[in-house]
Order: sequence, then structure tokens, then C-alpha cells
Amino acid sequence: MKKYIFEALITLKNGILDPQGIATQKVLKRLNYPVNNIKFGKLIEFEIVTDNIENAKKIAEDITFNTLINPVLENFELKILKEIEL
Repeated sequence: MKKYIFEALITLKNGILDPQGIATQKVLKRLNYPVNNIKFGKLIEFEIVTDNIENAKKIAEDITFNTLINPVLENFELKILKEIEL
């Protein structure tokens, strides 16, 4: 068995209002920082123990799509951070 550590980066889809990003941009503009287009998201790290990488990827995609995101509003990217032999 192996342990796979995944990272899911979750962001709002284009066109979805990001009030936290808008508020942060306003504050930074008031402070005279030359910044535009601030977007907030979530970074979630989790581990899966299984026998192969293909199975781990499928489980990670299922978990992310079915429980961690709102597929109407959010996109996600999955990365494997580490593979550990148990």
C-alpha cells in the first residue's frame, strides 16, 4: 500500500462575484498598492491510502468534485504532493 498526499486548489469560476477579493482589492488600492484582479480560493490537503496512483487519483477527484466544491460555482485543480510507501 502507498499513501498519496493531494492538494486541491479551489477557485471561483469566471463571472462569479468574489466579494472577499473585491474588498481586499479596495483596501490595497486605498493603501496605494498597484494591484488588480484579486481572487480568493481554498487550498485543501488530504491523504489517500490505496494500492496504486490511478486509484488514488480517481478517489481524490471523486472526493473533490462530490464533497469539497460546489460544481456550479467553483473550479478545482488537483496536485499530488507526495507518494509514500507504507
